[in-house]
Amino acid sequence: MNIEIEERVLDVDVEKMIEKLESLGASKVGEWHQKRYVYDFNPVRENEWIRLRTNGEKVTLTYKNIEDVSLTGTRELEVEVEDFEKTNELLNILGYMPKAFQENKRIRYLLNGVEVDIDSWPLIPPYMEIEGKDKSEVESIEILLEVDKEKITYLNCSDIYKTIYGIDSSKIKELKF
Repeated sequence: MNIEIEERVLDVDVEKMIEKLESLGASKVGEWHQKRYVYDFNPVRENEWIRLRTNGEKVTLTYKNIEDVSLTGTRELEVEVEDFEKTNELLNILGYMPKAFQENKRIRYLLNGVEVDIDSWPLIPPYMEIEGKDKSEVESIEILLEVDKEKITYLNCSDIYKTIYGIDSSKIKELKF
């Protein structure tokens, strides 16, 4: 199982951040409209879930486990699958019904080997994810991008909705644009 080494930077000005990334020589990897189904375990396990996601090019099935709210607090196990709807159908047959369908838009850049994603979600301001192989990689990108430390969070997306913006996304069956 992999450890995600990732942080989020809240309330990003998308145009300014793209300008900054490109001025630093970051290469644009892609831009996607992502769709995902989120499933609870049965019985429900606190801070664990299954995610089926597609960006239109790639489909992944992922187990997520938030062990603690820190840079290295998320464990995940991800596999690529062939078909988004058929995988959802298979999970349904196995007794996993999606608790939610969600969409977001993602712009990905690669800067010094580190993934920098600018994510836009319905109802909240865009945020940025910085994911590296280790803490020093993430911190070096923070410095290059002149990230305001006050805007850094290790909360997952649903906790950003709830804790930062007062929106309980677990009660929203379809989170779409």
